[in-house]
Parts: sequence; C-alpha cells; structure tokens
Amino acid sequence: MRIPYLLILGFGIFINSVIVAQESEEIERINMVNRQLIARGIKDPSTLEAMRVVPRHKFVPNKIVKQAYNDHALPIGNDQTISQPYIVAFMTESLKLSPTDKVLEIGTGSGYQAAVLAKMVSSVYTIEIIKNLAYSAIGRLDSLGYNNVMVKWGDGYHGWPEEAPFDAIMVTAGAEEVPKPLISQLKNGGRMVIPVDDKDGGTYLIRLTKHDEKLKKEILAPVRFVPFTRDKRNH
Repeated sequence: MRIPYLLILGFGIFINSVIVAQESEEIERINMVNRQLIARGIKDPSTLEAMRVVPRHKFVPNKIVKQAYNDHALPIGNDQTISQPYIVAFMTESLKLSPTDKVLEIGTGSGYQAAVLAKMVSSVYTIEIIKNLAYSAIGRLDSLGYNNVMVKWGDGYHGWPEEAPFDAIMVTAGAEEVPKPLISQLKNGGRMVIPVDDKDGGTYLIRLTKHDEKLKKEILAPVRFVPFTRDKRNH
C-alpha cells in the first residue's frame, strides 16, 4: 500500500517540530544552570547535572509552561508553588548528598524537587499532604520514569517511620519548629535542610547535622516558603 506523500510530509514536519522543541528546552535548562545557578555560586557537580537534565517544564501547569525556566517560583495550584530553580539547587547542594543516600522529602508538590534528588541518590521518599497534588505527582513521576521515588499522601510532620532512618531529609515548607519525628528518623551523621520561622518574624533555611543524638545547627539563608501544612485531624 502506498502512503500518500502529504501524510509522510506531515509526519516529518511533526517529528522535526518535536526535536526542535526538545532542543529548545535543553538550551533553556543549560541557560538556567549557567545564569541562575553557577553565576550565584552553586558548585556541586551532581546538583548542576541533575538540574540540567530534569525537565522542569513537565512539572508546571500547561498554561505557564513557557515560564518553567524563569528565575522565580511558580504556582501549581492549591496555593502551592514550585520553588525558584536557585532555591531547589541551593537546598539540594546543602544536603551534601552521596549516590547511595536514602532521602526523605516533606512537601512533594508537583514532584520536581523529588525528581532532582532522584537523579543524585539511591532512593527518595516524599510526602504530600494535599491529596490531588500527591496523586498527580505519582502519575507524573511514574510517566517520566523516576522509578526510585516513592510518594505518600499524608501529614509530613510524622515523617515516614516505616522507611527510616534516612541519610538526608529535606523540608520544602516553612515550619514554626523542627518536627521531632523527623529528627528521630535521621541517621547518625545525617543532614536535614528545613525553612524555620524565627522570632524576628523571618524564615531562615537551616541545616541540621546529627551526631550521636546531638544536632549541629547552621543558618544558611533567609528564605520565603509556603507554610508547613498539618492534618488537623492528627493534632
């Protein structure tokens, strides 16, 4: 059977447009890494490579996909956001990750931060309290092939005790205090990065390092995050 020439031509144009779009998105990621991350002092090679390859545009709503690589946070619905690329990279670098690490993330959102972590470590466990965000993240991460990410719908305050201990924990929402269950689920030598409200009214990103049940606290930077949401039924 002969295939009409116009059909072949149309298919060829479609394939070419897909390739051009992919190349354009790759260029945007490279520019994002060079201009927003390296220029601001992000140095960890694994973090930079993960940010180069994870398709951020797949983790934002379709109506704002053209803004995916812009230098600011973006809304993803339910009064939640996908963090500014620099903040994602800064928090990731601050965890001092190794390829064999097992990481817990609190606040899955669209799944972008989990995808970045998944490119760098052995396994990622991530918890999202908003049901529709949790289930959409499950579908998105699965469709993109992030098989080492496990997503749970639930209250992140309690962590994931069944899978503890963790080498590193990242919290992507501003908390009034560091949740005690998360401290107990951190391995000896483990690191936690979390935005915490300060008595001066600001929010600061801090890193906690656990040594023999003692915590070393480092203040990393002032930040702005959506509030840490709790399941009121569990209070």
